[in-house]
Amino acid sequence: MKTQKYSVNQHIIETILSWVKSGEIAIPEIQRPFVWDSTNVRNLMDSLYQGYPIGYLIAWRNPNVKLKDGKTSEGKKILIDGQQRVMALTAAILGQHIINKDYKRVRIQIAFNPLTERFEVFNPAIEKDSSWLPDISKIISGEIDMFDLAEKYCAANDKTDRKFIFSKIESLRKITQKQIGLIELDSDLDIETVTEIFIRINSLGVVLSQADFAMSKIAANESYGGSTLRKCIDYFCHLAVAPEFYSQIIDVDKDFTSTEYFRKMSWLKEEHEDLYDPNYSDLLKVAFTPEFNRGKLSDLVSLLSGRNFETRSYEEEIAKESFALLEKGILNFINETNFKKFLMIIKSAGFISSRLIRSQSALNFAYILYLKLKSQSYDPADIERYVRRWFVLSILTGRYSGSAESEFDADIKNISTKDFKEYLESVQDAELSDAFWNVALVQNLDTSVASSPYFNVYLASQVRANDKGFLSKDITVQDLITHMGDIHHIFPKDYLKKFDLKKGQYNQIANYVFMQSEINIRIGNKSPSKYFEELIEQCNDGKLRYGGLNKFSDLKENLKMNCVPETIFSMNFENYEELLIQRRSLMAEKIRDYYFSL
Repeated sequence: MKTQKYSVNQHIIETILSWVKSGEIAIPEIQRPFVWDSTNVRNLMDSLYQGYPIGYLIAWRNPNVKLKDGKTSEGKKILIDGQQRVMALTAAILGQHIINKDYKRVRIQIAFNPLTERFEVFNPAIEKDSSWLPDISKIISGEIDMFDLAEKYCAANDKTDRKFIFSKIESLRKITQKQIGLIELDSDLDIETVTEIFIRINSLGVVLSQADFAMSKIAANESYGGSTLRKCIDYFCHLAVAPEFYSQIIDVDKDFTSTEYFRKMSWLKEEHEDLYDPNYSDLLKVAFTPEFNRGKLSDLVSLLSGRNFETRSYEEEIAKESFALLEKGILNFINETNFKKFLMIIKSAGFISSRLIRSQSALNFAYILYLKLKSQSYDPADIERYVRRWFVLSILTGRYSGSAESEFDADIKNISTKDFKEYLESVQDAELSDAFWNVALVQNLDTSVASSPYFNVYLASQVRANDKGFLSKDITVQDLITHMGDIHHIFPKDYLKKFDLKKGQYNQIANYVFMQSEINIRIGNKSPSKYFEELIEQCNDGKLRYGGLNKFSDLKENLKMNCVPETIFSMNFENYEELLIQRRSLMAEKIRDYYFSL
């Protein structure tokens, strides 16, 4: 018979709130911003008043940690589910300010109408209506005398019964005596078990990631500046997306603005690049992996708790060292020079837009690789070449599309112990054989998905080669991607529809090109043989019909850079499949040449 992995107890809300105030339950500032709107808070108060259940809270007790002097420090409970409800309770019942989803410090004030027994979010209309008690926190806290309140209420509202009003106010005050369930998970459970329990208990089916657990561990730590470190992660990720948030931090968090973290991320206030907008999970993975030579965030959670993997005990010194290493990793991540240099490398590979990057994991590991090789004092030129090539290899092989953490873990351990050039060559030999280039990649290009990673790599190869758009004389593929140009069809879509082709047939990667819209409009629904006949005339007589190409040699060169075979000159519907087959091979060949040029 297996032992119980958690305990379940009912506690009155007053007790839960007292534990929050004393720190027995840790809900660190900005562990998660408060994402509920005010009506959710109102509804929670109404449920409690009516005696409806409001679900369970789930807490995971930190393990007891062995201190250097041999004593033991008892771990606190960390709330891993129910934070929004507890924050709502502290806002409505205790009258505390909360940090909302925009990271602003706000007050949510809930009003109560004893005549109708309704709750509402305080507003100007309620302020003018004497039938409403404007702030329940002052009543529940005992700040206002109940008898005086009932007396004044009846005086302001004719024909009200004093006993009735007093009983409703008393019922309101007893909200804190209502019970709520607390599920406390054992401290010695691993993350996988905690996650499984969480999923089975949580009726909403919400899944907590290992990054969530790591963030909770960081934020709950008071000894090594965990709360500030947690803010650093949150604020950086928010600033990366919304630079205007910089002024809000200055307004609402004076303490944080005096830290080194804030100074290190201040460059983001002028940054509007969206190629790499990491979330907290991305930042944690990239900061953690090169410093710890581990790729699994579950290991980070254990190390931040002081886990000694050999003795299976918990030691304060390990927790201290782990926080120091993580801090170093975070500072390396947010460093302006590192971040911008890394983005420059990715762009130099042709990935100039976020629309070309569909694998955040590949991007994350590319940054990990950059930081790791830099710490190992590799030559800067070699770092650029290695990061470019590894990034493209990762995309082409889908290296991090499955169990990314396991691959991260294996790769960082190899990179930390082997010469990277040798490791890269061994992976290339295994993953990118002639069979890959000549068969597998060609087959992978047989798809209608425009966001395909293989098509994106092809486009990146065109950007790096400074190729012109299809049938364009001066406008480059880079220009078209940068200015949100559209993908068009070599065999026009409306032309193929005449022959009853389905969407998945005419929307083929091998039929896609980046082309100026005005050229595409002029082509209309003509067959390739028809509009190329006119293009040849254009080159002969110089009268422009499609774009600016007026030399036959330039036209042939444009076809070559766009991987379009010259047989296109005479192609009609019966040659459509022939074009797709020929072009897939040409595109695969171009991608191969591009890869080995990186």
